[in-house]
Amino acid sequence: MEVSKQNINFAYMAGLSIVAALGGFLFGYDAAVVSGTVSQVAGQFSLDELQVGWFVGCALIGSIIGVAFAGKMSDACGRRRTLLAAALFFAVSGIGCAFSTSFPMLVVSRMVGGIGIGVVSIVSPLYISEISVARYRGQLVSLYQLAVTIGFLGAYLANYGLLHFSQSGAAFDSEWVHRIFVSEVWRGMLGLSGVPAILLFVFIYFIPESPRWLVLRGRESSALAVFGKIYRNQADAQCQLDDTKSVIGNAERSDWRLLFSPGIFRAVLIGAAIAILGQFMGVNAVLYYGPTIFEQAGLSGGDALFSQVLVGIVNAVTTVIAVFIIDRVGRKTLVYYGVSGMVLSLLLIGFYFRFGESVGLGNSFLLTFFLFYVFCCAISISAVIFVFLSEMYPTRVRGMAMSVAGFALWIGTYLVGQLTPWLLSAATPAGTFLIFAVMCVPYILIVWKLMPETTGKSLEEIERYWTKKQ
Repeated sequence: MEVSKQNINFAYMAGLSIVAALGGFLFGYDAAVVSGTVSQVAGQFSLDELQVGWFVGCALIGSIIGVAFAGKMSDACGRRRTLLAAALFFAVSGIGCAFSTSFPMLVVSRMVGGIGIGVVSIVSPLYISEISVARYRGQLVSLYQLAVTIGFLGAYLANYGLLHFSQSGAAFDSEWVHRIFVSEVWRGMLGLSGVPAILLFVFIYFIPESPRWLVLRGRESSALAVFGKIYRNQADAQCQLDDTKSVIGNAERSDWRLLFSPGIFRAVLIGAAIAILGQFMGVNAVLYYGPTIFEQAGLSGGDALFSQVLVGIVNAVTTVIAVFIIDRVGRKTLVYYGVSGMVLSLLLIGFYFRFGESVGLGNSFLLTFFLFYVFCCAISISAVIFVFLSEMYPTRVRGMAMSVAGFALWIGTYLVGQLTPWLLSAATPAGTFLIFAVMCVPYILIVWKLMPETTGKSLEEIERYWTKKQ
């Protein structure tokens, strides 16, 4: 349905989207903060390479667990209640990491936070998608990815600031406070996630449930009330309610068997493919192991963390750009240009590690193309993936279908997190980045040949596209 800008309450949608996107901030912080703690934790607990991979990857195991039940839980209990549960997981994780007395306890705490990451990676963009109108949906769902990048940047800044504070000679009377912020500063880095987690819980408590989920559960009057705040014109709100009802039909509950329906199954497979392939294109290796890679290039620990801060700044600023252009340029166009730039930068980074010393290339060459890679990634696959996944599935199975795609995404993320230290050692950094460049090819082919352009289409129009596709 086409609605004029004057009849759309953009401020209301943006407010709800920002609250839901706070889950993305926690996602980003919890995922990236580990990058500044690897060497400290490895030294304190005498970890070998595989144990280091486990320390980084254990949160990703939690994420896989989270996505496994997030979709079904959000379909059964609602998007809002599921987000409240995720906030609790983050809070428990932050406290557990700060006060861990052993490596196994630290791993369990990280896994609990990972469950929260898995849940918000599905439900936050899903909620934003379902309260948005077609004209602004890409922009609003991109706020989630922007929050993720701000979370990454917040983690890098926290790591950098806390490391310098711990080296300033400060002392505390309390033994635990001194350990958290000075002698074992990695505890403070990991534990700070508890603060925004509490804020997320409070804010989520006051927002309404997704109107499309309310329609699915037969609560049409409640759904109309929410649509009535999204559309200034009551007739437009009623029209949207009727359109949503016509697509959902008579089904009141989601069922796993619906995922195998003609058309829908095709969408599920494509979504899972782009979700898992996106993780093998290097982005998480850069975000998780950036300081380690910079140290291998000869930078000191402090300079490596500062370089990672620059990575976070470029990531965040570029995502802001993506928020404003994604509904104008189009999802697929961003992928074409961005992934092409990723391939170029990955090849040049690999060239640096293989031939840089012999041809006299300095660290500035590496940093330049690291930042260019992050720019290309943030303007394309990072900005587009959660928009694609949140809008390409029918309402009846949206939560479960996103769980399937999310499961694939986190399996890929776990494998990259677990194997990157080994790859950097066995395949060398040059070989590792060449592998990442090769993995970009099937991704761009799938988007080109199999994905429809969803820009400007309502969720109901996209659903009709897949259900008619045999």
